[in-house]
Amino acid sequence: MKLKFNLKYFLFSVIIFLTEVLIATRLKDIFFVRAYLGDVIVVILLYTLIKSFFNITDNEKLILGILVFSCLIEFAQYFNIAEKLGFRSGSIMYIVIGNSFSWIDILCYAVGCLLLYILVKLEK
Repeated sequence: MKLKFNLKYFLFSVIIFLTEVLIATRLKDIFFVRAYLGDVIVVILLYTLIKSFFNITDNEKLILGILVFSCLIEFAQYFNIAEKLGFRSGSIMYIVIGNSFSWIDILCYAVGCLLLYILVKLEK
């Protein structure tokens, strides 16, 4: 893993991040979009953000690592980790870490990683 800036992935990251902000602010009343699409997209955001700064050649391991990381964060929500770390409800870190465990979220992360895997395979 070598540090290297990649403008293409960085621009993808910015676009995906803005999409996430749009989902959280303007499309929050559309249940499917807020509850599911945001979780599918967030793993793609992590992938593009990592690829923006690191030259990782084993994309499959990266995708698997992102899935594991996402699941760990989700399981940490089960134990109310944001509150135990002292973050107040509504604060940025409380929102980023999350506050409620859901098996559906894990399924959404898996779907996002599967989409990434397919895109990586099609790119080759």
